[in-house]
Amino acid sequence: MFIQTEETPNPLVMKFIPECKIMEDGAAEYTNIEDAQKHPLAKLLFDIDGVESVFINTDFVSVTKNKQKDWTILKTDILCVLVDFFASNSRVDILSEINGNEIKEDDDEIVKQIKILINERIRPAVAHDGGDVVFHSFIDGILYLEMRGACAGCPSAGATLKMGIENMMKHYIPEIVEVREISELREVK
Repeated sequence: MFIQTEETPNPLVMKFIPECKIMEDGAAEYTNIEDAQKHPLAKLLFDIDGVESVFINTDFVSVTKNKQKDWTILKTDILCVLVDFFASNSRVDILSEINGNEIKEDDDEIVKQIKILINERIRPAVAHDGGDVVFHSFIDGILYLEMRGACAGCPSAGATLKMGIENMMKHYIPEIVEVREISELREVK
């Protein structure tokens, strides 16, 4: 089993791309060992000293390490777990725990347009860097998004959010005044 590795813009996150599809649909993020117990692959990765979070998408896994660990050793340990996991024909057949990008019948037209743009233009671009973007809410002209995987905590996430996502959203949907990360909404409450 060949697994390609890629650095991401976030120096604490590495992207691992196996030569097989991991899931049919969805994505899941595990940010602590308790949540990781729900999933066999996440649990195995969290057993590695230094792993802080695991993001599993349809065709890649992004792993966040703590600052004290070096990728040289950690990368090898992660690759061993992934090779063993996929060699046993294990698959990650789960749907996203946070599937805010799904278009619902009761979504208003602006929210539907937002989710279409996220799914068709934004998610593929950030997936390239090992991350994901999930719609949270649209309140008084402000679009709140959750950054996941390599995007969560990335030093360049703010620039991606403002110069990339916000500019595109405002261009296509003039009702959007600003785009913010969901943590900003939580701080207000």
